[in-house]
Amino acid sequence: MTREIVVQVENLDCHYGDFKAVSDVSFEAARGECYALLGTNGAGKTTTLETVQGFRRPTRGNLRVFGANPSRKPHTVRQRAGVVLQSGGHFGEITVRQTVELFASLSSRSDDVDAVIARVGLDHRTKAVVQTLSGGERRRLDLALAMWGRPELIVLDEPTTGLDPESRKTLWHIISDLKSGGTTVLLTTHYLEEAERLADHVGIMHEGRLAIDGTLDEVLASRPARMTAEIMQAPDDWFPSPPPGVSITFGEKSGTRTVTVEADDQQASLHWLLQDAHRVDAQLGMIRANPASLEDIFHQISQSSGATQ
Repeated sequence: MTREIVVQVENLDCHYGDFKAVSDVSFEAARGECYALLGTNGAGKTTTLETVQGFRRPTRGNLRVFGANPSRKPHTVRQRAGVVLQSGGHFGEITVRQTVELFASLSSRSDDVDAVIARVGLDHRTKAVVQTLSGGERRRLDLALAMWGRPELIVLDEPTTGLDPESRKTLWHIISDLKSGGTTVLLTTHYLEEAERLADHVGIMHEGRLAIDGTLDEVLASRPARMTAEIMQAPDDWFPSPPPGVSITFGEKSGTRTVTVEADDQQASLHWLLQDAHRVDAQLGMIRANPASLEDIFHQISQSSGATQ
């Protein structure tokens, strides 16, 4: 199936004087997909999203959103897009329904007020004054406004920061439903579990550059899997030489010796470890095998310097 590209960013640079906030960033997001842009504070994520939305002109690069240049035709882009900022701003003295009605009066898109409120699960709170809402309810109200008129693109800048786990999962369900309906989602988040749950494609920024980019499976496959085994009994001089592509590290946890194996082929490396342990009559205890996680990759990139795509 051919992917319909909604957002295309090529060789994006954004400079503030001599400071390079974003340097040579390229990625794309297709219809009905979620692209998660990750990175530490100051990595350039928000600047990139502001440029995609047309709020900031790039220093260099080619951007297309719905085929249009967002800095030259921002109105064309914003007519078809919704946004949830890191912190929403509402009039606390009016009700949920009045808030949505006010937004509707300012929007070029049309929708049904009650239907939109119901879509985010606030139909039982339509008459509640905004300042009485919980943090999770306010974020759902933010999302209701972004969803107004069923936009083709929604930009979510850390939408679940500060929410309790249940409220976060509620928003995940809503975002998944948006994707199923054909909406493209651009997401920044510090919750890596959130990215793994929602994202089809992932980019991790570091020092203004895109250090890694690809489908979630491709990104996870770019780092080796890890296995850790407890050593219950083994010769003190057991330091096996691993085959090519496999690295081992000996350590200690709670007074028990451990051996950690990292390799691209988890099954083959486990087979090798068990064979070598048998060779020296070593007895292994509990073995924990884990594929590479987004958290492992994120921390490895964020702790490095000069990461390149």
